[in-house]
Amino acid sequence: MDQGNDHGGDLAQAMGLFGGTTADWIDLSTGINRVPYPAAPATAAALRDLPGRAARDRLIGAAQAAYATDWPVLPLAGAQAAIQLVPAIAPPGPVRIVAPTYNEHAGVLRTAGRDVQAVKDAQALAGAALGIVVNPNNPDGRRWAPDTLRGLADRVGLLVVDESFADPHPELSVLGGPCPDNVLVLRSFGKFYGLAGLRLGFALGSRALLDRMAALAGPWPVCGPAIEAGTQALTDAEWRADSIARLADDAARADALAAAAGWPLVGGTALFRLYDTGDAPAARARLARHHIWTRIFPYSAKWLRLGLPGTRAEWARLAAALRA
Repeated sequence: MDQGNDHGGDLAQAMGLFGGTTADWIDLSTGINRVPYPAAPATAAALRDLPGRAARDRLIGAAQAAYATDWPVLPLAGAQAAIQLVPAIAPPGPVRIVAPTYNEHAGVLRTAGRDVQAVKDAQALAGAALGIVVNPNNPDGRRWAPDTLRGLADRVGLLVVDESFADPHPELSVLGGPCPDNVLVLRSFGKFYGLAGLRLGFALGSRALLDRMAALAGPWPVCGPAIEAGTQALTDAEWRADSIARLADDAARADALAAAAGWPLVGGTALFRLYDTGDAPAARARLARHHIWTRIFPYSAKWLRLGLPGTRAEWARLAAALRA
């Protein structure tokens, strides 16, 4: 399992190797929507005042509506903030994570002194005190039906389902069913809405679990501008539906370009694609010479992960780079 802390978005590395300025680059290394939600600028009150309970409750209601759930919700500073709290609420005993996947899950648990076992499929989580699965998975896009994951809850002490890339794939979410006492769901706001800098995400689960996390997170875990923009975006059902449709089309468009370049699809989501390039470092360098930054992985010499361009100009540059 990858134990590093690389997450993409490291344009300083890209510029150090291939030159250019930030404005010259198209960053496709993160899987963040490059057509962001057009949030209004933060109000003076959101910048000046401590976040209040009423604004926080509006954000929670907006999240429940957007995710079509009645599960309790805890807003946090990104899904990563929730991941950091998992070691403190996890029961003692074996820890298993479906891998390869987002490396911070294992990283924070190992930092907390837990032994982590990588397993290849969600069914292998059965018997663990703590089981973690990312659905759809990062980076290969593997996915599990909600009923499959709900069925695991009876066989795992605490089941964490990271749905950070599930917004374009609502059919995969376990949030449509009842809320078990031992299931914690993590949602990212910034990826689908293209506003990662706001640092907003959510933990959803039983009130007992969320109360423990809230006590650890402190009284103001989300800033006022994030609450304001998040509430606005999550209540915009039309933008959400349009974006889901566009991203599905864009994923197919990226696959066609990659296939023409001789890169077969390994998997992915509607926010990123994963290709077998044969030589991932060479493929990354090939695109980087055109100032397009992508993601490779220490556990695969062949895999390259590609986010989706946003504008017509970005698509033209990617097509030209793949033809070159």
